[in-house]
Amino acid sequence: MTSKIERGHRDPVATTKLRLFADYFQLHVMDENAEDDLSDAWTDEAVADALAVAERTLGIGTEVNMYVEVTVELLDRTPGDADDESDHVVEASIEVPSGRITILGCTDYLPDAARFDVPKGFVRVRASRANLANVRQPGEEGHDAPEAVEQVHLQIWPAPHSSPVVIKRWTPSG
Repeated sequence: MTSKIERGHRDPVATTKLRLFADYFQLHVMDENAEDDLSDAWTDEAVADALAVAERTLGIGTEVNMYVEVTVELLDRTPGDADDESDHVVEASIEVPSGRITILGCTDYLPDAARFDVPKGFVRVRASRANLANVRQPGEEGHDAPEAVEQVHLQIWPAPHSSPVVIKRWTPSG
């Protein structure tokens, strides 16, 4: 895990790069003390949206059941428009009463998960996923090549609770 603090012309942003195992085709973004069970949250609609929402936990769907590259940005305000190069973009709110978010693969060991300090209360999470047309499943030729790895960009900022939204939907071709 690498982390750096950048001071741009507008907002301070903390950026961290992670490599996480997206077991069961998902990642979790959650309050570090959350005990939410996402099993009922993964409805047909949630699977299609690649977003399962509980009170203090989000499930971010992935195209692969293997390692993905994750960039985490902590922002102090709403980011600009979603990146045009992303294939699929969703947003949702979670409550973070502890003031700490954990980000991990759904079967990762929670005590070892990456943790990030955020303001207590509600935060908004934008998950932008890219390189989806190029990913390969485990066992497929070239599945471990850098150009075949799914990219997940998480932007997190304090914001009042609002409904989940799909900003950009990816539909596989063929």
